[in-house]
Amino acid sequence: MSAFVGFMNNILYQPYVVPMFLIVVGIYFTIRTKAVQVRLFPEMLKVVMEKPENENGISSFGALMISTASRVGTGNIIGVCTAIVLGGPGAIFWMWITAIFGGANAFIESTLAQIYKKKADDGTYYGGPSYYMQNALGQRWLGVLFSFLIIFTYAVGYNMLAAYNLQSTFATFDFYGKNTAAVIGAILALLFAAIVIGGARRLSKVTEFLVPIMGLIYVGVSIVVLVMNASNLGKMFSLIFASAFDLQAIFGGFAGSCLMWGLKRGLYSNEAGMGSAPNAAAKADVAHPVKQGLVQTLSVFIDTLLICSATAFMCLSTTSINPADFVVDGAADAAGYVQTCMHTSLGTFGPVFIAVSMSLFAFTTLIGNYAYCEGCLAFILKRDISKTESLVFRIVATVLVFLGAIAQAGLVWDTADMFQGLMVVCNIPTIAILGGVAIKSLKDYTDQKKAGLQPVFKAKNIDLDESKAECWK
Repeated sequence: MSAFVGFMNNILYQPYVVPMFLIVVGIYFTIRTKAVQVRLFPEMLKVVMEKPENENGISSFGALMISTASRVGTGNIIGVCTAIVLGGPGAIFWMWITAIFGGANAFIESTLAQIYKKKADDGTYYGGPSYYMQNALGQRWLGVLFSFLIIFTYAVGYNMLAAYNLQSTFATFDFYGKNTAAVIGAILALLFAAIVIGGARRLSKVTEFLVPIMGLIYVGVSIVVLVMNASNLGKMFSLIFASAFDLQAIFGGFAGSCLMWGLKRGLYSNEAGMGSAPNAAAKADVAHPVKQGLVQTLSVFIDTLLICSATAFMCLSTTSINPADFVVDGAADAAGYVQTCMHTSLGTFGPVFIAVSMSLFAFTTLIGNYAYCEGCLAFILKRDISKTESLVFRIVATVLVFLGAIAQAGLVWDTADMFQGLMVVCNIPTIAILGGVAIKSLKDYTDQKKAGLQPVFKAKNIDLDESKAECWK
């Protein structure tokens, strides 16, 4: 298994596969949309607070929190530190690049998900890449393949990884023993099972409550650490940019370079272009698809430019700690690195704060990840999931959370990298083909805004076949 996963990753993360797909298509959409991710940033902040069109609908903010719950997770701490330890401080710069250009990809994929979404009997909405692959491209087989990839990526790869990353942060405490990982895994699995039984509405309520609170506290503590290490900030930024543009290191060993680690962990963290967040975007009840495209772009920025940067700055501003010292047998002791840095700055409070943050981040990640999976299973089956099937699926997902906590670190990370890479290979070419529809939708939105109107979308306004966009007749 490990050999197969390694073989696949060696193919996927060659410069001309996943990296090219993400960056080249991101640049292309940045140009085509006239840098929508920058130009309409004030509009993002405005539309995110709008209420749903219908009383029982999920708001833009609710959909944002579901997607942000998946994005903002253990990758924002352990993923960032893994990139720094194995790729050097410059990996952070390339994470920023994936977020900036990835913001354009996120806008396109989430706008498409809104355009081609479906309406359930109870009045709620659902959809995602599988639906625009089927309805717009006419390729159901691709949608089925993508749905399988989402289930394997999130229920298996990401959720197992979240559980592993959480328990690993406790390894620095004296009470950690040979059974601690299993105990933490069991507790996490039980909490996860208790929540997923509540369904999508409860998922959105839990994440709406937890995500903003934990994000604000985490950023607040990072600011305190930066103030304490203010004299080191100049050296910190010099390290980041010097490492980022060490071209010999980049092209001499691309697979282990700061660029590649920045791309891998940036993608793991913000998921822009993977096709995951559109599943949450499709749930939102909005008057115009572009609104959710803008909201999901904001989620990418919150994740990488804010939360990931907070982790990086807290660690790198502690310049007395060398990240390279935390490479053990070719693998990164990311938890040890972040815990050591935080202990240096904040004493015994630092490791406790990271452990608590990881607990909250892991929990909301598990919830957000799971929110994508049942809809994909229904798409594969071409019908609603029965209560028995749903219960079995949730039990399996719960068991996987437990197994992740006690699994081998290298295989869990590599498996997540493989599945996320395969998602990119399916989704990015699809949105490159269909992107013109989202761009026409963006023009329709801005034209209505210029005319002083509250934008309302109709498929016919952009000459779109109403039979393919049934929610916008």
